[in-house]
Amino acid sequence: MRVVRRPLHRDEFDHELVWLVISVGAFAAGALWLRFGLPTMRCPFLAMTGYPCLTCGATRSSIAFAHGHFAAAVNWNPLATLGLCALVLFDVYALVVLLARTPRLRMVDWSAGEKTLVRTGAVSLLLLNWAYLLAHHGQY
Repeated sequence: MRVVRRPLHRDEFDHELVWLVISVGAFAAGALWLRFGLPTMRCPFLAMTGYPCLTCGATRSSIAFAHGHFAAAVNWNPLATLGLCALVLFDVYALVVLLARTPRLRMVDWSAGEKTLVRTGAVSLLLLNWAYLLAHHGQY
């Protein structure tokens, strides 16, 4: 795998613009949802089994994160908090490259081994996060 910095090609999908708009839109929609006091969804897996699912606590983690309560966000769902940190970094990067019209970062030439490593790492993170949630399921 190589990380290259190059201008956006004419017919290339603009990841920075699309994902920035989606993430900011999702944040705004969530903020409005909570502002109007609309109900949040309860986890059906938790309701049926009494145990948290892979993403239990992600909404509470996101709310804590948005209020700057990072320790509480990690406590609710560490992987969701890590994802939110990555999203904030990506959004800052996307905003900078869009406003400055600078070349974009792209990861190219992935080997089969690198793809397998990333997949294995992602599944491992999900399982570790779920183990954490199961160990702390009394808070749900």
